[in-house]
Formats: sequence, C-alpha cells, structure tokens
Amino acid sequence: MKNIFTLFLFALAFTFLSADSFAQYSGDEIIGIWETPGDDNGRIEIFKSGNKYYGKIIWLKRKGENGEVLTDKNNPNKSLQNRPIIGTEILKGFIFNKKDLWEDGEIYDPKSGNTYSCQISLQDKNTMKVRGYIGFSLIGRTEYWKRVK
Repeated sequence: MKNIFTLFLFALAFTFLSADSFAQYSGDEIIGIWETPGDDNGRIEIFKSGNKYYGKIIWLKRKGENGEVLTDKNNPNKSLQNRPIIGTEILKGFIFNKKDLWEDGEIYDPKSGNTYSCQISLQDKNTMKVRGYIGFSLIGRTEYWKRVK
C-alpha cells in the first residue's frame, strides 16, 4: 500500500511540474510592439509573413541633431543610406522551432550598419530576450525588450 501511495504522489507531482516545464508556444506570442532598452530606445513592431517573423522600427526616442529625420547613414549599401530609420526592417526571417525559440533570423543594427545572426526567446509574456551574435551564439550580445502592446 505504501508503494502505491508513493507512486501516486510521484505521478501527481510530475503532472504539476510538467505542465509548466513543458509549456509550449504557438509562435505568434512575439507579435506586437516591443520597446528596446537604453537612452536612445525605440519601438519595434514584430509581425508574421508566411511562416516567418519580421520586425521594423516604428518609433525612436532620439531625433537628428536639428530635429531632422534620422537616416540609415551607416548602411553598407550606399543606395539605402538616405532612407529613414523609422520603417526599416531590422528583424528578418525568424522561424519558430515549435517549442520556445525563434531562430535562423538576422538582426540589423542601424547604429553600426552591421547585420548579425539572432535568436529570440520569451522570458515571460512581456519580456523578450534578443541575442545577436557572429558565428555561434556563445559570442554575442543580449538585450531584453519589453512589450508595449
């Protein structure tokens, strides 16, 4: 009888623990507007096209020196250096791995003009971990973005 009770408790505990431990996302949880950290923070709108996820800048705290529109002056493609930064797609081609990671995408940094490999995960429904890297994800930079709506 003691073994049956122990087995019952184990099964009950496993059921409760596994509900949170194995929670999965559908993929669309990252869709929305997210605010980046820092003094010249911005807002990024993440959207889905086909089965991939993208994000574009929709607002910037910082303005140009004389209030003019900031342009993508550091873009390595000279033909894009005069385009406004607002409206620029900075997250491209993310695929949801059917569990908890959006991967195989790229993130563009308009400050430097560089593009990096990137992975996205959710810490909770209002905090997104964005990791940009070169080569493999151990060497890179992580930011935490907060959901606006």
